[in-house]
Amino acid sequence: MLGERIPQKVGNIGIVGNCSPCRFNTSGMSSITFEKGNYTVLYTAPMRDYHLQAAFERPYGVNVTLPEEFDIRNPLLAGMNPGAEIIGNSDNTTTVIWTKTMSVDLRFYDKNREALFYLFGNFWVVIAIVLLVPFLITVRHKE
Repeated sequence: MLGERIPQKVGNIGIVGNCSPCRFNTSGMSSITFEKGNYTVLYTAPMRDYHLQAAFERPYGVNVTLPEEFDIRNPLLAGMNPGAEIIGNSDNTTTVIWTKTMSVDLRFYDKNREALFYLFGNFWVVIAIVLLVPFLITVRHKE
């Protein structure tokens, strides 16, 4: 989010709105233009490191729907910029909604990353117990 903006290559661009079909123009690799109105812009882009970031020139309403294999409920593994509303859907997907935001920053995780996190946490709890038990036993014997 700091520094120069780097456009990302996207594909399958589409616009949905009160038009049939909705027309738009692409300009280079980084922008699309269309008539003024209320639209939903759809596109496909590569995702890296379970992290989604977007920056806009003006405030927009943004909805991000995560498939059921991804989650954002654990604050130690996930995070998002303030002002987000999280909605759990009936089909086990999760929708995150921002109203009038100029940037989106969403970190999410899958089940494997969550399992590794708990395994790592349990490993350190066991090490702490192994190191503390002899210390506590020697303190009791000295009294």
